[in-house]
Amino acid sequence: MKCFFCKGDMKNEFTTHVVDFDKCIIVIKKVPCLKCQQCGEVAFNGTVVKQLEEITKMAKTSLTEIAIVNYSDKIVA
Repeated sequence: MKCFFCKGDMKNEFTTHVVDFDKCIIVIKKVPCLKCQQCGEVAFNGTVVKQLEEITKMAKTSLTEIAIVNYSDKIVA
């Protein structure tokens, strides 16, 4: 796959995804992604996006200021 921005090669890797929600910051580590080897742009597939939404929704209910979550620990079947 080619990068949408620079047309560089995309490679399967892992990234850290950060969500800034009101007074809470949610950090999700080790998220599978496609990452451009040239510019560093990150893309997620639909399954990962859905899972990130679920993890974010669960973390929002914890009423904590900062939440750090490992992606693989929170996969919903």
